[in-house]
Amino acid sequence: MSALHISQLYKHYQLDAVRVPALIDINLDIQPQRFTVLSGPSGSGKTTLLNLIGCIDKPDSGEIIIAGQQVGKLGDNALADFRSRHIGFIFQNFNLLPVLTAFENIEYPLILTKMPAAKRKARVAQLLDAVGLSDKARNLPGQLSGGQRQRVAIARALATEPQWVLADEPTANLDSQTGAAIIQLMRRMQRELKVSFVFSSHDPQVLAAADDAVFIRDGQLQPMPAKTALGSVDSNNNQQQVAA
Repeated sequence: MSALHISQLYKHYQLDAVRVPALIDINLDIQPQRFTVLSGPSGSGKTTLLNLIGCIDKPDSGEIIIAGQQVGKLGDNALADFRSRHIGFIFQNFNLLPVLTAFENIEYPLILTKMPAAKRKARVAQLLDAVGLSDKARNLPGQLSGGQRQRVAIARALATEPQWVLADEPTANLDSQTGAAIIQLMRRMQRELKVSFVFSSHDPQVLAAADDAVFIRDGQLQPMPAKTALGSVDSNNNQQQVAA
């Protein structure tokens, strides 16, 4: 699996007559099969960077190379196809379809890939077991707790066997105990499936679990603040700050 390479990346947004810089000259390599966190204060640009990595948005200039493909130059249809094959998403609000059961929410992206029904159902059953929700397969999202909904979202993100899983503040709507359990689950799935996780988060628990961290302030990469430096959070992890 190839690394994720970002070079001279710029992104601006237009606010009425004002052109607001969101990301300024980002140069970054994110290594595969790692647990990487994009951290920074609100408005720092970390979610913008995650959206660009996830092919949800396009940069103004610069390169983003994922799985050997320079995605910034792909058209909308090609981007959608690339996302479906290489990237899974986990959202802070879960984004489950309320009229579908847990099983059907996980199955949905596999239907879009036209996977045969028998193989599809076996894959979903495997994932439900992996996230500890086999007994909730027929439950609608409204019948699940926040932690259970996030487990379904994790299983859905992994359904198509992506190389990269992106998570935008995955513990933001969970209490600390449930959030810790979700982090442990994602960490286990990342190791067992050898997939790469990239998070946007300022949750200290997520930072403590990370292999690598990238700190962003005012749209630019910055040194990790001493009080949140990874080595001071959890010395048992093999953690390092990702250099620009």
